[in-house]
Amino acid sequence: MAHPPMFDPDEPDLARVRDLCRVFPGADEKVSHGRPAFFTKKVFAYYGYSVKVGAEWVQHPRSVVVLPADGERDAVLSLPNVSVPAYLGPTGWIGYDLAEPPGATDWDEVWELIADSFARTAPAALRREWEGR
Repeated sequence: MAHPPMFDPDEPDLARVRDLCRVFPGADEKVSHGRPAFFTKKVFAYYGYSVKVGAEWVQHPRSVVVLPADGERDAVLSLPNVSVPAYLGPTGWIGYDLAEPPGATDWDEVWELIADSFARTAPAALRREWEGR
């Protein structure tokens, strides 16, 4: 059974995340589990996530989920707008909320997180291509 779409395709934050992700060699986009996913051979970023709080699922629709650089996860988790997403969190992924507080997104930080995630997930040839630019 396919997941229903869990995003607004016209969301300005999604457009910005899409622009950041598509600069990487071999990057493409698909919908996975109802959310946009950016990938090469493996996914390196998702747009949107959820966390379970008690018995309730709390949605973070305007957010990005990435795999931070080795040794950086704890530092990233100390940021006020970062949490551990359901399902992917136990394997090291983090969720960065773009909506909280409103208007305060540090897009340079988002870019660094996406770039680190690409570097951790992309095939070696694509990483070399990116580093050679």
